[in-house]
Amino acid sequence: MKLHHNPASPYTRKVTVLAIETGQIDSIEKMPIMVWEENEKIQKDNPLRKIPCLVLDDGTSLFDSTVICAYLDTLHSGPKMIPDGDARWPVERLHALADGMTDAALSLRADVMRGRDQDPDFYAERMWESIESGLAAANADMAGITGQVNLGTIALGCLLGYLDFRFMDRDWRSKVPALATWYDDDFSKRPSMASTPPGG
Repeated sequence: MKLHHNPASPYTRKVTVLAIETGQIDSIEKMPIMVWEENEKIQKDNPLRKIPCLVLDDGTSLFDSTVICAYLDTLHSGPKMIPDGDARWPVERLHALADGMTDAALSLRADVMRGRDQDPDFYAERMWESIESGLAAANADMAGITGQVNLGTIALGCLLGYLDFRFMDRDWRSKVPALATWYDDDFSKRPSMASTPPGG
């Protein structure tokens, strides 16, 4: 399998971390891409020209990190990252919460790239309020997060890493101390996270 990726992408990181946690990373060839500059390079595999995009051995491509992670979770025999039965829904809920915050953070990053961060507007502040609200919700539900390794906690860890990477000046930790402790002292130290720092 081949993965179109960029290490700055939190969604690419989510796929990579899940692949490491499930023992599949060695079967995936990484194909680095600068999406904004090289979007035609990925178009034949993903008409949306977005990453991550996984190309299977038969040439079929899968895109959107949620779809790719769900597919990879079917290929291994270890503990599932998306559990079956009633245990699935808390994981999916946390995954949706983390992805929603990631979407907001990427929207803010797009504003920075356009130079609009020099003139904060309603939209930018609304995006950050969504992130803060999501962080508070996660901080209030640490019992469902601590000690867990699943698609939800992976997505959350990647989101927090992205906030450190792009928005360190926002000091997200001060309002969510339990979540910060979980990330700093536990989840960020997992080999899957430590070996995939955002960059670029």
